Amino acid sequence: MERIKKFFKIEERGSSIKIELLGGLTTFLTMAYILFANPNLMGGVVSDGSGGSIQLVAGLDLQAVFFATALSAGLATIAMGLIAKLPVALAPGMGLNAFFSFTVVVGMGYSWEQALAAVLVSGVLYLIISLAGLRAKVVNAIPQSLKLAIGSGIGFFIAYIGLVDVGIIVQGNGTPTALGDLTNPVASLALFGIILTMVLLAFRVKAAVFFGLIGTAVVGLFVGLVFGIADMPALPTFEGAFPSLAPTFGQAILAIPSLLVHPVGWFAIFAFLFVDFFDTSGTLLAVTGQMENVTEEDIQRANIVDSSATVVGSILGTSTTTSYIESLSGIGAGARTGLASVFTGILFLLSVFLAPLLSVFTFGVTAAAMVIVGTMMAASIGKIEWDKWQIAISSFMTILVMVLSYSISNGIGFGFLTYVVVMLASKKGKEVSPLLYGVTAFFVIYMVLLNIL
Repeated sequence: MERIKKFFKIEERGSSIKIELLGGLTTFLTMAYILFANPNLMGGVVSDGSGGSIQLVAGLDLQAVFFATALSAGLATIAMGLIAKLPVALAPGMGLNAFFSFTVVVGMGYSWEQALAAVLVSGVLYLIISLAGLRAKVVNAIPQSLKLAIGSGIGFFIAYIGLVDVGIIVQGNGTPTALGDLTNPVASLALFGIILTMVLLAFRVKAAVFFGLIGTAVVGLFVGLVFGIADMPALPTFEGAFPSLAPTFGQAILAIPSLLVHPVGWFAIFAFLFVDFFDTSGTLLAVTGQMENVTEEDIQRANIVDSSATVVGSILGTSTTTSYIESLSGIGAGARTGLASVFTGILFLLSVFLAPLLSVFTFGVTAAAMVIVGTMMAASIGKIEWDKWQIAISSFMTILVMVLSYSISNGIGFGFLTYVVVMLASKKGKEVSPLLYGVTAFFVIYMVLLNIL
């Protein structure tokens, strides 16, 4: 035990092995939905309009993607814990998987093998950027208040995701969003979980987020079994054959030549790289902002692990593997070291065998963790220099666009663009780092090409 404590610097970061394991479990339960969401999104699974579903991406084996998702998430998260020693979990990114199927495959007409090749090449480029130290220079060029805005914006964003997932916030009649039906069982269960977790926090219960998850799951199981209420957490059923990686493994490598001969294929690579870079940078800023004693070297190693995970994941057969903002749920439960990540990664590997158990932890159960952790993150908004107009408007745009566009990278990009424009208009352009000008230009190019193609 002492060797474990020393290796992960558990006592230096004011934690314990028990708290780290609880934090790792909490993170896993909060993001375990990706095991089921990723195959459906990569496969372009949509409603057929009559209660069934159709798969738009022909030939993509969903069972293989499930296996690749669990394996890539498990290996990458363990690597993050052992190498960067941070409580950050990784898995195929939401949004990037939808871009994979609906934009690159369905929209641009590439095969899913070529789309995986684009992910692979983007991962290699990101790894080169990380090893060359360019990532650190870009992040250091960002004003401190904009970094705080990114962190607080992500807090609002993940809370918003939690509320949307359970139907508390819905598309309105005549309005973009509105308050949903709170009598809906899933929404009611989520509200119960939020209140329960808040009460536990008020009583200063350690790992309140984790115990809130467990309490909400138990209540959901009870009302579902006893009262027969639909859409509640369900007892697991162990059926079906063990999945195989054979249909997807290595296809990304084989498809690289056919992708690179098309100029538009480089746009797909650039798009994957851009979103991964800023999603990861934003996530790591937000996560490490909740911790102490995190060095630039730690963050450098985290980016190397993140970019390497994308390379490995694409070869296994999944879209971009990236750091997950849901890691904050584990931090909210007390995790402060890489031991939490190692435990989360092991659980992802075991989920290949125990996937049915995840039916207990539905959106209705995990929403509370996302809302409470989002609240904790949003506290950094008070440290932004709101009295400086250039900072105020760019910070505001970062948060606003991040939430409303449902994208961390879009929020960061619009925040940078606003900051550069306002600084130039204020005749303070010389105070802006040349790197920030370059990154902003890349964002503008990305948005133009995205809308054209």
